[in-house]
Amino acid sequence: MKRLLLFEKKQDPLLPQKLFFNRLLRNIIAGLLILVFFLGIGVEGYHLTCGYSWMDSLLNASMILSGMGPIGTIDNDWGKLFASLYALISGVVFITTIGLILAPVAHRVFHRFHLEEDEK
Repeated sequence: MKRLLLFEKKQDPLLPQKLFFNRLLRNIIAGLLILVFFLGIGVEGYHLTCGYSWMDSLLNASMILSGMGPIGTIDNDWGKLFASLYALISGVVFITTIGLILAPVAHRVFHRFHLEEDEK
């Protein structure tokens, strides 16, 4: 039974460039889907709890998700609670998504380094 591996092992040859770009594209798409999902949560949350328009909700959620900070003022406690929780979760989601997107590149660099080290 063949094991399902996300990345090749240290002793395996370097993945061909076409397969590497396919892996990178899959990770980029997965990262974008995660960001769109959490952006949707933020837009809906700001709209419902703060009473912002859809466009203001999109702006606020985008700014929080990217780590820039809030745009508008929040006048009610539920909105402040949502904004606090969304900001905490968004920081983790953004950093995790960047890691997901960069993982194939980092793995390829390290894998190539180990292959060159083994040749010596």
